[in-house]
Amino acid sequence: MMDITCYHQIRCTSSPIRFISPPHPYRVSSKSIYINNQRKRRNLCLVASSSDTLIAGSHKEEDNGKTIKKSSTSIDEYEDLKSWMHSKGLPPCKIVLDEKDCKFHTQKHRPIHYVAASEDLEKGDIVFSVPDELVVTLERVLGNETIAELLTTNKLSELACLALYLMYEKKQKKKSFWYPFIRELDRQRGRGQLAAESPLLWSEDELAYLTGSPTKAAVLEREEGIKREYNELDTVWFMSGSLFQQYPYDIPTEAFPYEIFKQAFVAVQSCVVHLQKVSLARRFALVPLGPPLLAYKSNCKAMLTAVEGAVQLMVDRPYKAGEPIFIWCGPQPNSKLLINYGFVDEDNPYDRILVEASLSTEDPQYHDKRMVAQRNGKLAIQVFQVSAGKEKEAVYDMLPYLRLGYVSDPSEMESVISSQGPMSPCMERAVLDQLSHYFTARLAGYPTTLSEDEALLTDSSLDPKKRVATQLVKLEKKMLTACLHATVELIKQLPDDTISPCPAPYAPQLK
Repeated sequence: MMDITCYHQIRCTSSPIRFISPPHPYRVSSKSIYINNQRKRRNLCLVASSSDTLIAGSHKEEDNGKTIKKSSTSIDEYEDLKSWMHSKGLPPCKIVLDEKDCKFHTQKHRPIHYVAASEDLEKGDIVFSVPDELVVTLERVLGNETIAELLTTNKLSELACLALYLMYEKKQKKKSFWYPFIRELDRQRGRGQLAAESPLLWSEDELAYLTGSPTKAAVLEREEGIKREYNELDTVWFMSGSLFQQYPYDIPTEAFPYEIFKQAFVAVQSCVVHLQKVSLARRFALVPLGPPLLAYKSNCKAMLTAVEGAVQLMVDRPYKAGEPIFIWCGPQPNSKLLINYGFVDEDNPYDRILVEASLSTEDPQYHDKRMVAQRNGKLAIQVFQVSAGKEKEAVYDMLPYLRLGYVSDPSEMESVISSQGPMSPCMERAVLDQLSHYFTARLAGYPTTLSEDEALLTDSSLDPKKRVATQLVKLEKKMLTACLHATVELIKQLPDDTISPCPAPYAPQLK
């Protein structure tokens, strides 16, 4: 699927928006002049819509000036999306929309919906086939595949373009063709099936749940990327004929504050899927019955598939009526599952942590060692992947590279990196001690222990964000602990485990 990582597609024959050729078939360098002129012709307003986010979901509707609250548990309400899709051409299908029982529902966070089997299913059953007309892709948004490809190969991602489109559509409220779909996204608020939002939307205090984990820095880095994309939104508006025609005075960065865009971006990120064997402009798709209504699972192989005129789902296992239906989220580690979709999979066969090792640039033999490393498929800065359940193998994979950093005899360089055999006892002890101290230091960077995490997760009242964060750091600690144990076992296997490590002024760096 993706490593955001999801990409998508679709051909639309019945669009609610009439597309025209882009009025600006180039990247406008003088857009600020045009924007200043437009500012005189529009009311400067920083409200994205009637609610506080694309995906904020006001539960109210206006009726002759009166505000009417609607029940969050109405069967009619959560059947609206599917009924709307049937009215627009969705063929009969084998699913229903159900409501997930969760104790953390509030006026702001309503119950989560999910796709469930409406009848007993067998492996290979096609449970639904969504017509292209009901799928949102970049080709549909921009109305021109050339422009779509230009934007996605330059500074803007498909996610940013799709988020901008849905924000504009939400401003139309019930006039929008996509109103039922957007209302469902509002309801879900980018939450995964564990009821947690992506940490991209967490407060500073909530991000502290991830202290010690590299995921915390990854979240901040991703947010910086979202900010850069926000600053490029006006370019989409200029270059997209459909948006320019539909919203001639709604300059994106004036119509939508950054926080609104970020929430929309995260919501789109949580539900976008990657359709295979399609054009670049059609690879990312928002499918109304897809995620987050379909739950992701790492050991599932079912995928949304592009067929002629539709996107369909064929299940990869039997289901009983009423059971939630799962699809594959791609080979992603739990850190990315949390950032992208707000959940952690305890049984994720693709989970991993990274260990970065680098040769010392202060070493007089640095260039020789770098060439030896390259001849053996390694880099001067080498990232090692530690997969869950394969920690011992990962440690063994690191040792030859680390040994290279310790040797000083040119004749030994090629042999130490190409062989699994140990060096002299004191040098081998130095290598293993460095690894042991590294894993110990990483574990010490977490404010809680593994046993404390496990005890915390037994609390059924634990906040969803705290729960998924604790699940993540617990699994990271398990991998680090297994690496440490494997290293300690190797130390015990030395001929003399009491020997002192050799001095190593140019030892590789680990981080």
